[in-house]
Amino acid sequence: MGANGFGAPAELFAILIWHAHNTAKVYHGVVVQLSDDPDFLKDVRTIFQQRPTQHLRPGCGNRPEYFETFEGKLINAKGAKARYLRFYCKGSTESALNEYTEIEVYGRPAQ
Repeated sequence: MGANGFGAPAELFAILIWHAHNTAKVYHGVVVQLSDDPDFLKDVRTIFQQRPTQHLRPGCGNRPEYFETFEGKLINAKGAKARYLRFYCKGSTESALNEYTEIEVYGRPAQ
């Protein structure tokens, strides 16, 4: 997905993310957001958030932190419709780097 997003809204079912997993580490503050606005100024929906971080409103994250593995982190998008995705992270137990290595999005054109 480039700056143009999906080109049109998509119905999303699963998102799979990988951070570097060369050593055992936990990534902090992982957040996945959706929007139809390329600037994420309106209609922003958070579909995954670990425990609250300072860059989002407190109390909306309840997912525990997890050890990153070669299997990645599977997020159920539950058919949410969006044109743009945004990913946040606040580093890991090893460094301040976010180290995204791959993101896969599974869905279809919205009907």
